[in-house]
Amino acid sequence: MRIYLDNCCFNRPYDDQRQISVSLDAQAKLYVQDKIKAGELELVTSFVLNYENSQNPYPIRKQSIGQFINEYSSVHIGRSAREQLEPLIRDIMDTGIKVKDAAHVASATIAGCEFFLTTDKRLLKYKTKKMELLTPVEFVRRLEEQI
Repeated sequence: MRIYLDNCCFNRPYDDQRQISVSLDAQAKLYVQDKIKAGELELVTSFVLNYENSQNPYPIRKQSIGQFINEYSSVHIGRSAREQLEPLIRDIMDTGIKVKDAAHVASATIAGCEFFLTTDKRLLKYKTKKMELLTPVEFVRRLEEQI
């Protein structure tokens, strides 16, 4: 099963854990990472994810996330896919999604992801028939339903 985690999802374990919803998302994201490490899920990444991570002002977070992406990415959508991505990005942006988020969703779409994980409430409102956008907690619930 192919999945894409956006930048806010990767950073969730570093957010303030005093809110229960943040803590649950962080635990679910770490569980998903374990499934990726075990080869039970296929991680898709993109040049947008690499760019956003490169802008992380916290060196340890940037290094940790970058290392995970480099080590466990099964499919990477690079800038070479620009021709294929641009029309899709424009279509997604026409629904009110910002350019970086649209590029994440477009990358996941052309990679054939079944699920896109994010903690961005605005992005979660975007709907497509090509894949489901879920929080990490919602995704873990889906996985447990399949057991």
